[in-house]
Amino acid sequence: MNKTKKVCFKNIKACTVSWVIILAIIFSTVAPVIADDVSQIQISRWAISELNEGEKYGIYPISWYYDGFLENISEDKLNLLLERTAEKLAGLDLKKNEYFKPILYTADGTRKAVLTALYNLLNQYELSKILNVKQETPIEYMQRRGILIGINKELKLEQPCTTEQAVIFATRLISDTYEVHEGGSQGFLWKVSKGKNTIYLLGSIHVGDTNLYPISKRLKDAFEESDSLIVEANLMKQEGMNEFIQESMYTDGTSLKDHISKETYEKFIKVIEEIKLPKETYEQLKPWRIANDLTLVGTTSDSKTTEAAQQAATLGIDMYFITRAALTGKPIEELEGLKYQANLFNGLSQEIQEEYLNGALDNILNPQSKEALNEVDMMKTWLEQWHKGDVDGFTKSYSSIMEGSNDEFSQMLLGKRDEDMASKLIQLLESDDEGTYLVVVGSGHLVVKDTVIDQLKKKGYTVENIK
Repeated sequence: MNKTKKVCFKNIKACTVSWVIILAIIFSTVAPVIADDVSQIQISRWAISELNEGEKYGIYPISWYYDGFLENISEDKLNLLLERTAEKLAGLDLKKNEYFKPILYTADGTRKAVLTALYNLLNQYELSKILNVKQETPIEYMQRRGILIGINKELKLEQPCTTEQAVIFATRLISDTYEVHEGGSQGFLWKVSKGKNTIYLLGSIHVGDTNLYPISKRLKDAFEESDSLIVEANLMKQEGMNEFIQESMYTDGTSLKDHISKETYEKFIKVIEEIKLPKETYEQLKPWRIANDLTLVGTTSDSKTTEAAQQAATLGIDMYFITRAALTGKPIEELEGLKYQANLFNGLSQEIQEEYLNGALDNILNPQSKEALNEVDMMKTWLEQWHKGDVDGFTKSYSSIMEGSNDEFSQMLLGKRDEDMASKLIQLLESDDEGTYLVVVGSGHLVVKDTVIDQLKKKGYTVENIK
């Protein structure tokens, strides 16, 4: 493998196999459930689950939570919400209704006005017969489809609409329309059963963007049918987070400077200053941990900012289902755990750790280089393939990167991990305790030769790809 491909390969592997996140902050509406001080977040507890869904759609900025979210929606905010809702509906590629005429209404900011505006966005398309759009008023349609809940005076149609209410209406409208038209991300989903035990295997992309959402109904159904969610590591488990942070730091009185070359350290300082990360904190971290964080910055967007990296991490498929499980009370189990994953990286030689760090540093310092561009483009391609459910395309792409790799880094990320994962899944399938499980792991663990699915097949299990 040539040097260019090797650097690109290692960075992408880390981005798709390990939990590469900025650990300190997770921007999600699950915050009111787990944070100690949420006094600044202005949302209703009953709305948290639906807001978390709408947040993933990208139809409103998270900053709204801190800016009069429970107050009457302003004209500017409503216009932005309608614009982004229209963009999301357009993503279904429905045929336009040539006879469409918008319902006239007074744009006075009432609940009735907001609902009518949303109805006009939808009714410009030729919709599925399931929606059965007849001679209904916008309000009647919204009630029938469960977008507006309540009867008579409970509807409060003439009252001003709050920002929160408008967001909820838009979220419900998008979710309902996508489900009816079988839209949304298709993902990579397999099913394996033994007796009364069933496992849904979902290949994940650990980072994402708003184009991945909504996800398809069949993926949501797999989650709903499952008794528990099983992931590589539960990022909402505070104990695991604390252990990961501890394992990724030097605790013997040394710092990064003592473990890498002068040349690498000088590059590290340049990058830290360029993307404005706290030098004092990062000097206490081990090379692999810094490389993980910087890899996320370098591969998730052209902007190469920590803000973009944080957003990409919170929009990952694993994080979506972990949040959904936390909000609905579904048990979350781990195949590995964060401490286990930290120990994998700690097991790498100092030489490999520094090589990994250098690759991440170079990617930030030379954003126009072929290697950097390849990584960003590759990640975009994988997200598109996940959205379309193009398992074959992803497998071909991922396998081409894996081809010929048998180094220390590759063996650490795959190999024994896949054997252990397969072994734990077999225990579930053979258990006398009946159950259905949604298992979400990095897609690389499922599509490459001799990884989890191949090992299940070798043990005699039938693994069905669900399309």
